[in-house]
Amino acid sequence: MFAIEMPGRVTCDGIRRREFLSMGAAGVGGLTLAGLLRADERPESFAGWQKKSIINVYLGGGPSHLDTFDLKPDAPQEFRGEFRPIGTNVAGIQICELLPELARRMDQLAIIRSLTGLNEEHTPNQTESGWGESSLRSTGGRPSLGSVVAKLQGANNGACPTFVDLTGHTKYGFLGPVYGAFRPDGEGRANLSLAGGVTVNRLDDRTRLLTGLDRLKREADGGGAMRAMDSFAERAVSVITSGAVARALDLNQEDPRIRDRYIGNAANPNRENDRFLLARRLISAGVRCVSLSWGGWDTHSDNFGHLRRQLPPFDAGLAALVDDLVSHGLWNDTILIVWGEFGRTPRVNGTAGRDHWPRAASVLVGGGGLTTGQVIGSTNRLAEQPADRPVHLQEVFATLYQHMGVDPRYTTLVDNNGRPQYLVDHNSTVRELIA
Repeated sequence: MFAIEMPGRVTCDGIRRREFLSMGAAGVGGLTLAGLLRADERPESFAGWQKKSIINVYLGGGPSHLDTFDLKPDAPQEFRGEFRPIGTNVAGIQICELLPELARRMDQLAIIRSLTGLNEEHTPNQTESGWGESSLRSTGGRPSLGSVVAKLQGANNGACPTFVDLTGHTKYGFLGPVYGAFRPDGEGRANLSLAGGVTVNRLDDRTRLLTGLDRLKREADGGGAMRAMDSFAERAVSVITSGAVARALDLNQEDPRIRDRYIGNAANPNRENDRFLLARRLISAGVRCVSLSWGGWDTHSDNFGHLRRQLPPFDAGLAALVDDLVSHGLWNDTILIVWGEFGRTPRVNGTAGRDHWPRAASVLVGGGGLTTGQVIGSTNRLAEQPADRPVHLQEVFATLYQHMGVDPRYTTLVDNNGRPQYLVDHNSTVRELIA
């Protein structure tokens, strides 16, 4: 059994971000695996997009843009902080000195420094859906991008669900739990293995028995619903017997040399970086959308001390993920996006911390055939607000949806009140990223 212990850091709203995800039984909200796969059924018209995928990295608490990807070395000391910028392998682009591995790979990445449209709220809603927590709350809220893709396109192949959540926080919103992410927690893993000595032959016998018991219903079924149920059950059996997801979740099957690259400092290994490796393994297995969280970034005090401890392993793990996606031939089809719910205050407070700052934030993005090796937008001298090319949060989501083969301009989903809802209001893509 493999387990992931999520960060125990508590954000200022009192919510403990600690999750213990043990890879062990389940469906989503009580659904059977066959039910989850039924929701994932893909129309044939989307077959051409089945290789496209997204890894969405949520930096819970909100990282400081001034101390990561938008340093201001010429600002007064109380704004610029304690870190120096370093050059990258792209002329003219500088990032924090504590991110040297990402600096060496900047030609494969892009930075958006002028993100707008953010709310001051400690939830992953914004980086999962493009909407604030209160949007359509009365009808269940907005669904995560992965849930939307599961609803509109379905599964990539018969051996994997469309959407896997390693954060414990993603939401299916008004789409309902049938389109929720598969969560490999203690309950979710049970459906990935045969229980109590049941062999594949015994499973086949049980399947034939159920088929026989349902024969009369099938004969009376003029619309073919029972035949469809059979196909979903067959796919559920395929997931279990193929073992693709279970193998992806078992890091003991990974080459130890590759796993060591993610860990970084062997003398002080950071097992949180295992989540980056899990994401790559899940994408390799055929999962299309993977959401994961990393670290705690709500640095109201001791901002610089905390980042000195946190940025080096983050840098090592994320750089290893980039290299791993490239080496497995997944980079051009997979968008990697890294962001938090907002930036931090430009002025350092009295306890050497930075507070919430939704007026500006930075985003790191790469892969997916995007145009990289560039910075999009800028903030003013003190990083208080965009100075040019403000990029709305939903423009980023429009770009992600387009990558997944979903047209953000015209696609709607019907909410629980029977009303069609557009995926985003700001439906223009980030033109600078589109090759």
